Amino acid sequence: WLFQDAKKGVLFIDFPPVLQLQLKRFEYDFMRDTMVKINDRYEFPLQLDLDREDGKYLSPDADRSVRNLYTLHSVLVHSGGVHGGHYYAFIRPTLSEQWYKFDDERVTKEDNKRALEEQYGGEEELPQTNPGFNNTPFKFTKYSNAYMLVYIRESDKDKIICNVDEKDIAAHLRERLKKEQEEKEHKKKEKAEAHLYTIIKVARDEELKEQIGKDIYFDLVDHDKVRSFRVQKQTSFNLFKEEVAKEYGIPVQFQRYWLWAKRQNHTYRPNRPLTHIEEAQSVGQLREVSNKVHNAELKLFLEVELGMDSRPIAPPDKTKDDILLFFKLYDPEKEELRYVGRLFVKCTGKPLEILTRLNEMAGYDPEEDIALYEEIKFEPNVMCEPIDKKVTFRTSQLEDGDIICFQKASSMDSEENARYPDVPSYLEYVHNRQVVHFRSLDRPKEDDFFLEMSRLFTYDDVVERVAQQLGLDDPSKIRLTPHNCYSQQPKPQPIKYRGVEHLSDMLVHYNQTSDILYYEVLDIPLPELQGLKTLKVAFHHATKEEVVIHTIRLPKQSTVGDVLDDLKTKVELSDPEAELRLLEVFYHKIYKVFPPNEKIESINDQYWTLRAEEIPEEEKNLGSHDRLIHVYHFNKETAQNQMQIQNFGEPFFLVIHEGETLDEIKVRIQKKLQVPDDEFCKWKFAFLSLGRPEYLQDSDVVSSRFQRRDVYGAWEQYLGLEHTDNAPKRSYAVNQNRHTFEKPVKIYN
Repeated sequence: WLFQDAKKGVLFIDFPPVLQLQLKRFEYDFMRDTMVKINDRYEFPLQLDLDREDGKYLSPDADRSVRNLYTLHSVLVHSGGVHGGHYYAFIRPTLSEQWYKFDDERVTKEDNKRALEEQYGGEEELPQTNPGFNNTPFKFTKYSNAYMLVYIRESDKDKIICNVDEKDIAAHLRERLKKEQEEKEHKKKEKAEAHLYTIIKVARDEELKEQIGKDIYFDLVDHDKVRSFRVQKQTSFNLFKEEVAKEYGIPVQFQRYWLWAKRQNHTYRPNRPLTHIEEAQSVGQLREVSNKVHNAELKLFLEVELGMDSRPIAPPDKTKDDILLFFKLYDPEKEELRYVGRLFVKCTGKPLEILTRLNEMAGYDPEEDIALYEEIKFEPNVMCEPIDKKVTFRTSQLEDGDIICFQKASSMDSEENARYPDVPSYLEYVHNRQVVHFRSLDRPKEDDFFLEMSRLFTYDDVVERVAQQLGLDDPSKIRLTPHNCYSQQPKPQPIKYRGVEHLSDMLVHYNQTSDILYYEVLDIPLPELQGLKTLKVAFHHATKEEVVIHTIRLPKQSTVGDVLDDLKTKVELSDPEAELRLLEVFYHKIYKVFPPNEKIESINDQYWTLRAEEIPEEEKNLGSHDRLIHVYHFNKETAQNQMQIQNFGEPFFLVIHEGETLDEIKVRIQKKLQVPDDEFCKWKFAFLSLGRPEYLQDSDVVSSRFQRRDVYGAWEQYLGLEHTDNAPKRSYAVNQNRHTFEKPVKIYN
């Protein structure tokens, strides 16, 4: 194992005249599996010198004659949390002393403190209500803070902060801006005059034929894709009909218009034709049946009857006994649904009487046996029921605007030839179909394949289809993991065997729906694996400078002792009789030594590291006055004007004897860690309790400080080794946190 130190960073060849800095206030939190906003304090200067410290940010190729001194021009602020908030900006348009706050349409003068210091973020103290009392000031997090900064280079400010004439703008931009301005004025005029106009959307048979089976499958038409007319409200409807006559070539006397209505089951159907009295009214007086108020938008269905020569003729008289029905034809072999037309029927008539006509519309033999279904609704679930051809339309509760879907009855008998042999199964499929992109968990950024499935597929259906795609005989060896829509990564926890009912449950993440799933092919069936507990354990060799990661898989009822016994068969020990122990390490501190009889089922290696090591002989023979203490590496960092302790490296236990001085202990620590003299002489040693260091002298008796046993958590006490963290960091994926080890790492699965 050969390693060398390396410096990693970015050097700049040059900087731009306008420098925009994104402060990355928003990030994904792996621990909580959600997006978070960082409200920590972050100070920024009014002037930013990027040439400082002899141009440490510049590459050797940079032009050093350019002075990279920047002045703050604007501060963009976000107020609120990750799921919502408000944006505003502090700007110095001319780089003068005066700041302006731009908050939507409101612009106000602001001082330096408001624009800078108050946007640093962090915490703010509430003023004390009783200054005479020794009250601890109450602090609260500030949720308004800068998230983006704009600096302008001093040497370029005259070119940037200057008057712009029209000639300074490129010709193509001038043209584009002119068009945008004209469109803006046109929209402004339309908006101002909107109350004077009604938008009439006219759907015809042509739109139904064009859309059904392609853009839509349920109901009759997408009104956003039909011809719309903008008509002044005082225009008489008869005058509007003349405009339609010019548009479509349909004489006014051959046009009949139907109002649409939204039904209680959320479908949208033609409800009734306009009366002669209504057609004599102005456009503004008409409204949809379901609307209680006059709407700025009116949706109509234009009924046009065609004669033998396919030319428009007068619509037939409609009595109360006449029902207008719409018909869709389904072909199971082609998996195709299409609109074939509409008919008036008598409510006292029976479907048997129109079968010949329907066969004619479908292009079938007049005697073809066909099955009829009523499309009732599709939200939240599809409802499509067979129609009895022998009972009247009234008995079947059919009314104006209803939809009948039909198909050859013979096609229903040949189920092996069609995935969806009848109308209900096809509509169910269309309503629930979902294309799912599958990715191998080893390559989470690449699509491996995609499958078209139904959101109603069971867990077994999904894994069977995946196994089939992969050519795998045993679907139970497939393990699936859902997608996190926020992080665009796999979720930490896979889906348990039959742990969800349907595909739809696998794709939901909070209020979002994904179309990605990750798969693994296991070496044993998932139900069997779930009966086992899998732990990743980092084994630290007693003498060798390396860490070996082992995957231990044992029945859930096993103990820590079983884990250590299993590990002994896989690792190289310094002595065949050596005893092992299992530790819980988190952020470079030891939080727990697991008792050998503890059940492994409750152990979580998701967020912290499980470390196994040999128990040193000196720890096995502790005297009555000896102490086993925690020893951690640390250094100090200053943040928000406060000193903070940062731990790093490998924590360890150390036996200290009664009366032993720091000088004596240092000798043993240096030998254990094999630190060279020239480096070790720079280290400082401190007793830490409650996170506060108390520095020790060589002559101090260390055992006198450690009077309490087994102290963890907030009250922890440890011997701290203060020095710079200059060891090469190597990351390995034992867990989600990707903690770093200072020793070489091998991973065995």
